[in-house]
Amino acid sequence: MTDTNPYASQDLTPGNEKTLAIASHLLAIPFEFLAPVIGYFVFRGKGPFITHHVRESLNFGITMLLVMVILAISIIGLLIWWVPPIYWFIMRVIAAIKAAQGEFYKYPLTLRLITK
Repeated sequence: MTDTNPYASQDLTPGNEKTLAIASHLLAIPFEFLAPVIGYFVFRGKGPFITHHVRESLNFGITMLLVMVILAISIIGLLIWWVPPIYWFIMRVIAAIKAAQGEFYKYPLTLRLITK
């Protein structure tokens, strides 16, 4: 009998990293904050590409949450409440496309609160 555990954590292949990076951005569309948080804690450290993308996805999710809270409590924000969801959707799709192309994409206008 062998001592290796088939379910033990292993580094991902570059193809798997790319697929999971795409999923980390696209799953954040229907599951905005939940998918990036789960992705960050599950895939961080599995490879440089997936680690970068789950971190970026989480940072973007936190930034958009802060923007929506600020807009909700401001009077002017109620007038432009519809703008961030459009920006959010477009940026998520662009990030997924860049991940599919193998690029280390960084969301523009994003607070980098999670650095490691």
